[in-house]
Amino acid sequence: MDFAPTVLPKARDYDTLYREFRWQVPAAFNIGVAVCDVWAARDPRRTAIVHYTPDGRSEDISYGWLREKSNRLANTLRAHGIKRGDRVAILLPQSPEVAAIHIAVYKLGAVALPLATLFGVDAISYRLGDAGAKAAITNAAGVVKLAALRDVLPELKLVLSIDGAGEHAMSFHDTIARASDAFTPEATGADDPAMMIYTSGTTGQAKGALEPHRVLLGHLPGVEFVHEFFPQAGDRLWTPADWAWAGGLLNVLLPGLYYGVPVVARKFEKFEPEDAFALMAKAGVRNAFIPPTALRMLRAAPSPRGRHAIDMRTIGSGGESLGAETYEWGKTALGLTINEFYGQTECNKILAGCAAIGVSRAGAIGKPVPGHRVAVIREDGSLCKAGEPGQIAVQRPDPVMFLQYWNKPEATRDKFIGDWMTTGDQGVMDDEGYISFVGRDDDVITSAGYRIGPGEIEDCLISHPAVALAAAVGKPDPMRTEIVKAFIVLKQGTPPSDKLASEIQEFVKTRLSAHEYPREIAFIDEMPMTTTGKVIRRLLREQV
Repeated sequence: MDFAPTVLPKARDYDTLYREFRWQVPAAFNIGVAVCDVWAARDPRRTAIVHYTPDGRSEDISYGWLREKSNRLANTLRAHGIKRGDRVAILLPQSPEVAAIHIAVYKLGAVALPLATLFGVDAISYRLGDAGAKAAITNAAGVVKLAALRDVLPELKLVLSIDGAGEHAMSFHDTIARASDAFTPEATGADDPAMMIYTSGTTGQAKGALEPHRVLLGHLPGVEFVHEFFPQAGDRLWTPADWAWAGGLLNVLLPGLYYGVPVVARKFEKFEPEDAFALMAKAGVRNAFIPPTALRMLRAAPSPRGRHAIDMRTIGSGGESLGAETYEWGKTALGLTINEFYGQTECNKILAGCAAIGVSRAGAIGKPVPGHRVAVIREDGSLCKAGEPGQIAVQRPDPVMFLQYWNKPEATRDKFIGDWMTTGDQGVMDDEGYISFVGRDDDVITSAGYRIGPGEIEDCLISHPAVALAAAVGKPDPMRTEIVKAFIVLKQGTPPSDKLASEIQEFVKTRLSAHEYPREIAFIDEMPMTTTGKVIRRLLREQV
């Protein structure tokens, strides 16, 4: 089976890969054409998406189907006054329609605005209002949310529902069926806006990171690196992450379609480890992006060995620190090395591991992906020495880097120190070029003169046999500035007790050090998380 040309050099050692890599970014580029029309012209029957429905059935979605649906939708949007540069919201779970909608928006030259289905009315209202969205495509549940916002979103002129007509919403399928299936894509440049993804900061409302069409090309070296010289014969991609998240959209869906590798789609109401194991086996998933929290949930579940015929080639994980315990679990339970990677919505997949060439180290994020210059810097923008903590930063220009924060020029300027785009994440680079994550600027705990990153503590906590999930935050303390407080979700069937809390404290004290152990422990029923699976430590800090 043929694939799109790879971007990494043919070398199989890191230093040569990094040294020989050269970006090839054309002046004219359109994501929708690259991920759909190119393949549909070659073989319209080629499988693009393998869709698993809630009742367990699967259907193969072809590139020809995506081209037809996206062309009809692009014509429909244009007929309703949606033009180049207008924002089109997508409020849907994983489904073939989501892919077709993205492709249509890109071919129209408009800007895709993906929104997580778990968002409440306030979150949706803010994002649609801030972006000035002209259209929204959703399902019946989304129609209900949007109906309550009509009065406060005067610019929202068109709502389409894939579940049929509803309050102030037209039927997606019926409406596009009346449009032509022929459409000439807009001639977009690589730097023209393609999508806007809202990302939460440490303060204030979420900011819209405006991404250009070249952002897909900027992800390709990282995709090939993390998935060990992807694509290869038999590869098949899947992620439990919402495609509204940069991780699901730009690490899996769009690269898979670009390369011609089938992408597995399934709507999950809630991540369930047993369902995930079963899907990976049934769908023949070979390559997956699974966030660390989801991996920890898989780790806490019964081993899949002997129950599910899982035959994975690669797993990539990012979004928060993976940790040594989960890293080792991947080798034991799944028989492969989890390749950790790092990035942000503003500049994603810039650090990574690739175990196939020996770039892998427990507790480290990885090394700079070929094509990206990443460093640990001081407050003045100078480079830290090996072993010296500082802020992880990436140098511009870089094809994967965002254009700007929507309507926030000051925030955009503040993101940079000279040509270094800062991440707000503390890290350390060793003398071999590996970068280890210490913690977010606002998550770093200062105790008795020590600066403590929560990741190492959390990794130790979840290695305790009673712990399913854990998060560590700093609690103000008059003597030590802060003490470490841990919030813990216990494994099913394990009752909380003072004795267990003391046992866990001693466990961490002996595994790490006396200044890092949690002086307070709170057992909770559910860990607060974002829709992308990250722990919301801010909410935990409010409870200390």
